Formats: sequence, structure tokens, C-alpha cells
Amino acid sequence: MSDSDKTNAKTQAKTDQAKGKVKETVGRAVGNEELEAEGRGDQAKGDLRQAGEKAKDAAKDVFKH
Repeated sequence: MSDSDKTNAKTQAKTDQAKGKVKETVGRAVGNEELEAEGRGDQAKGDLRQAGEKAKDAAKDVFKH
């Protein structure tokens, strides 16, 4: 994975997390449980992307040595 791809994956993870937080907050504010749940799902998706990137980085460090 190139540095550009890695940066894009990290950016996408942060975008998913931020988008999810906004949806959750708006959903809660207007009483829309579906939007709120969708926001939590988007945040989880971002968290998983981020965890995957961290795992890839850790694996690369292990195999370098």
C-alpha cells in the first residue's frame, strides 16, 4: 500500500467518524432514532477502518525486524 493509499484510508476513516457523529447528534436533536442509529453505525465503520490501518502498521513493524 502506497503512502497515498494509506493517507486516503486514514482520511476516509476520520470522515466516516465525523459524518457519523454529525448524524447521531442531529438525529438525537430532532428525535429521529433511525438517523441517530445510522450515525452510530458510520462511526463504528470509521473506527473499524482506523483499527484495520493500525493493525496493518503493527504487522509491518513486526515483519520488518
